[in-house]
Amino acid sequence: MNVATPEKASILIVDDMEENLVALEAVLGSLDQELVRAHSGEEALKAMLRQEFAVVLLDVLMPGMDGFETAANIKRLDQTKDVPIILVTGNEADTDYLYRGYALGAADFLTKPFDPWLLRTKVNVFLDLYRKNRQLAAQAEQLRRLLVGAPTPAAAIGPAGSVERIEDARNRLSRVRAAGTAAGAGSGEQLSEITERLAQIELQLRDAVGNEAPDLADRIADLERAVRSLRVGRDA
Repeated sequence: MNVATPEKASILIVDDMEENLVALEAVLGSLDQELVRAHSGEEALKAMLRQEFAVVLLDVLMPGMDGFETAANIKRLDQTKDVPIILVTGNEADTDYLYRGYALGAADFLTKPFDPWLLRTKVNVFLDLYRKNRQLAAQAEQLRRLLVGAPTPAAAIGPAGSVERIEDARNRLSRVRAAGTAAGAGSGEQLSEITERLAQIELQLRDAVGNEAPDLADRIADLERAVRSLRVGRDA
């Protein structure tokens, strides 16, 4: 499923009349979003399964699958059910049209001939909602990663292999701690200093990013040498 870029959203315009599609494109072009055409309900459903849309402008009176049936099918699919639909009707639309459309899950109505300013205003409302929902989804994913301890995406941690280097540093630090505990009996002052340095590095590892891995490796190597000197002193 294609996803629009962060800068642009996609708008699906559905009408069996070419002149109506041209008119919609002319009015919505100033919004600088991606406009996708569909000439029938069937074509609209195929487009929505291939791509993510911020809003759909759907003509009611179309041959074959009309706008109401198309809207019902859109709302029936898990992949498309949350996409807002603006139903476009002619002057003959009455309260029964409105009731039927809202019952199917349509978000709004637009009557032909439409006012360009009103059309852009209605579409802009759903574009703003789409952007906010995407932002909330990104924040929720970031929070989920923090809660479950998932690795930060590669773009945020620097060169390839950074995660592995940080994990290796954690493993080496655990071995240093174990060796220091075994070697430190009777070396109270020196062991206390090593323990303090261990705690500092552990805190840094907790929030480390990829470009800090080399510095952490150097500091852990210093600790390894200090622990080895403790063991030599104990065995002397």
